[in-house]
Amino acid sequence: MKNLTKAAQALSDETRIRILNLIMQRECCVCEVMQALNISQTRASRNLKILYDAGFLSMRNDGLFTLYSLKSKNNKDVHRYLFNAIGESLKKNPIALKDLKRLDKAKRVGLKSTSKMVM
Repeated sequence: MKNLTKAAQALSDETRIRILNLIMQRECCVCEVMQALNISQTRASRNLKILYDAGFLSMRNDGLFTLYSLKSKNNKDVHRYLFNAIGESLKKNPIALKDLKRLDKAKRVGLKSTSKMVM
C-alpha cells in the first residue's frame, strides 16, 4: 500500500507526469528536461528527485551529467501499470507532443551554458 501511495503522490503534479513522458522516450539529464519543458533547473531537479525517491527512476553519472532513466529493475506492478497509463493518456496530448519535439532538439550543456539559457 505504501508503494501505491508514494507513486500516486509523485504523480500528483503535471510537471512530474511530463518528465516521466520524456524519460519514457529516452534517458535525460536535468538540462534536457529543462529545455524540453521550458522550466528552471531548480524545478527540474526537484521533480526528478521526487520521481527518483518514489521508485520510478534510476540515475547514473556520465562525466558532468547525471542521467535519469526508467528504473529497469522495477518489477512493481504499480509502476508498470502507471507507465502504461501515462503513455496511453499522453499519446495525443498537445502539451506532451510539444515536450517531445523540444526533447528531440535538447542538448546536454555544461554548467556555464545553462546559466545563459533563456527560460
